[in-house]
Amino acid sequence: MKKTLGTALLAGTMLGGTAWGQDVTLTIESWRNDDITIWQDTLIPAFEAANPGIKVVFSPSAPADYNAVLNSKLDAGSAGDLITCRPFDASLELYNKGQLADLTSLASMANFSDVAKSAWQTDDGAATFCVPMASVIHGFLYNADAFEELGLTPPATEEEFFAVLDKIKEDGTYVPMAMGTQDQWEAATMGYQNIGPNYWKGEEGRKALIDGTQKLTDEPWVAPFVQLAKWKDYLGDGFEAQTYPDSQNLFTLGRAAIYPTGSWEIGVFNPQVSFTMGAFPPPVPNAGDTCYISDHTDIALGMNAKTAHPEETKTFLEWVGSPEFATLYANALPGFFSLNSTAVEMEDPLAKEFVSWREKCEPTIRSTYQILSRGTPNLENETWNASANVIRGSETPEDAAKRLQEGLASWYEPQQAQ
Repeated sequence: MKKTLGTALLAGTMLGGTAWGQDVTLTIESWRNDDITIWQDTLIPAFEAANPGIKVVFSPSAPADYNAVLNSKLDAGSAGDLITCRPFDASLELYNKGQLADLTSLASMANFSDVAKSAWQTDDGAATFCVPMASVIHGFLYNADAFEELGLTPPATEEEFFAVLDKIKEDGTYVPMAMGTQDQWEAATMGYQNIGPNYWKGEEGRKALIDGTQKLTDEPWVAPFVQLAKWKDYLGDGFEAQTYPDSQNLFTLGRAAIYPTGSWEIGVFNPQVSFTMGAFPPPVPNAGDTCYISDHTDIALGMNAKTAHPEETKTFLEWVGSPEFATLYANALPGFFSLNSTAVEMEDPLAKEFVSWREKCEPTIRSTYQILSRGTPNLENETWNASANVIRGSETPEDAAKRLQEGLASWYEPQQAQ
């Protein structure tokens, strides 16, 4: 009887993940350092309560450093068990190198559409290597109290946009727009990729770049740089040395009136601001133009192929693919819109505002993320640098576009045809 009981106890502890009753600890690698509180206070406790024996640690890196830090850790064998996945090429490269595991067989993958999974699949769709979590929508946040104070309304066209910036600058109470160029990625992600789709017509232009029928030196691709070059006069003193956290603080402290960004800031800013926030989509070049928004499949979670705890990691990923996680995540982090097929009722009014643009604007994703950043020079990273240079005035829009085009054509065959 004692032997039978002992065997049963041992089997029970082994089912829990360890032979000696010790907890297994899983580590999540991520670029979302803004999300530490949400993971620690909401998401991880919910998982751990339902899965005794598995502990989870959220261990993010700075956004601009994430790719380099993650690659170094993976190469050294020191990366965490769970890898937060950027969409398309960056994660596909990790999968092709054998660093991300194939997750096609997870039961929870049935909860996602083909479109939701496409950002984390092989080109032929045969393997899916990350569990989709959320998309984000680009746009502009603004201080609604400041707008009311100055008698301003959200701009719909490029002309109206600069008229609003001029009025804010003339008044002098607020920095017209909070954005710096120190981190570079900010200038591209919140600048070029935010306003660009209105010029290159979203998916039409993005796909034309991929098939080689448009070039980065064509007018629709230079035009966003031309607009960015005008931003310099509205970003306040010292913007060249201003980091992403500096820009966030400038806006949340009420010192800047407009913040070019995306829905991902909503959950971060809500508890920090003492004013009412509003949002408007990227202004179109001319009244009556079709509007385009970057509704970007942004974030997913994968498994380090060399994790020492594959079963526990899969257990966590099955949960990430569940409706329970989708509801928790979308409401704990408003502005990250669930990719789960199960409808999620959102509570945040600003998140609802961003989502409402889907009803009137054409969606697209960031132009550099699929296929076009697989070679060297990397178009995504080069666009960071070019966007920052154009805003600083150290490179003209035309020169920046020419440099990007030459870099892309140096390795991407469809762009080499004359």
